[in-house]
Amino acid sequence: MIVAGFGFRSAASMQSLEDAFARAGQTAVDAIATAQDKSRSPVFQKFAKSIGARVIPINAEALTNATTMTQSKASQTNRATGSVAEAAALAALGPDAALQAPRFISSDRMATCAIAKGPTT
Repeated sequence: MIVAGFGFRSAASMQSLEDAFARAGQTAVDAIATAQDKSRSPVFQKFAKSIGARVIPINAEALTNATTMTQSKASQTNRATGSVAEAAALAALGPDAALQAPRFISSDRMATCAIAKGPTT
């Protein structure tokens, strides 16, 4: 199973999410994941529908417990994790998941995306 994890600012646009996803280099995923409160964002829901992926909301504890490759000051301050995108991708797949690379940042710096692979959940 392949999951794209996302972190994004509330002002992120559809283009922000598309750009971060494109930079991650994955053309298809089984699901996309982000922080539980962000998972209900209309732009995130629209993006999920546009790529045909289900949304997996990740609770705060799971984000905090994930070991990430990168350490973003904003993610540490706001979510107590090194990278929301990386933590969400890993948490969606469980303990046997592996990141394919560190997070990718959209050109407008409004969204990040990380790809993880793991067993089917």
